[in-house]
Amino acid sequence: MLLPASTYIGASAFAWPAALFLWGPGSWTDLHRHHCVQLVMALSGTLRFRQRLRQRWTTCSAVLVRPDGWHEVDARGTDVMIAFVDAESDLGAALAARTESHVAPIPPSTVAAWRAQLGKPTSLTAARVEPWVTHTLLRERRPPSIDHRVKRVLRALPGRLAEAEAVSLDAVAASVRLSPSRFLHLFTTSVGVPLRPYLLWLRLQCGARELARGTSVADASYAAGFSDAAHFTRTFRRMIGVTPRQVLRRGFAARDFHI
Repeated sequence: MLLPASTYIGASAFAWPAALFLWGPGSWTDLHRHHCVQLVMALSGTLRFRQRLRQRWTTCSAVLVRPDGWHEVDARGTDVMIAFVDAESDLGAALAARTESHVAPIPPSTVAAWRAQLGKPTSLTAARVEPWVTHTLLRERRPPSIDHRVKRVLRALPGRLAEAEAVSLDAVAASVRLSPSRFLHLFTTSVGVPLRPYLLWLRLQCGARELARGTSVADASYAAGFSDAAHFTRTFRRMIGVTPRQVLRRGFAARDFHI
């Protein structure tokens, strides 16, 4: 079972290629799992987690969840930072490499350093989250050099999400005069995730942004390029753990970050 809406959607959001970072008041989640890497960090104080019902709780300041790992988190009474990251991305691989366990606490010294970089929870902004992601979470991985043709595509994709044909691999590759196989290699090397999952996360981020603006679920799904509202809802819940309607009820500020 996936988590209820009130658990994770907080005050603000920060979009990264194949990832979404949310922060705000913490809460409690039912036991659940999803196919992405997840980081839950208390921005002050502690939280608790466990991997199965009736198991003894583990208290820590941050917990890392590998793909498909069952977990239940109690973060009531503190502000939290939550990252949902595609497991196949560079960032997902960098986070997952921190532990071989399905669910594991982050060492206190590491959390203390992260908190110092992010600053006060009450004034946290995307401008402080970005360098933390780039220079700390991805510290062990050199940022790739982005091919100029991939840059052109990255600039164009957000405005074409509603056009399925325009964002197909064949069409995108043709727009920069490359074969599909050559373009896919360049894109994956440059961005750290293949085109298809990148587009899925881009659509999720676009949908979240539209919801934050007060757009209906149906209109948000169309703007993001999903076939219909039901497809948008299923995908959103599978990847993020909440439904678009739950996001609408909760409300949060969405800010974009473009590579």
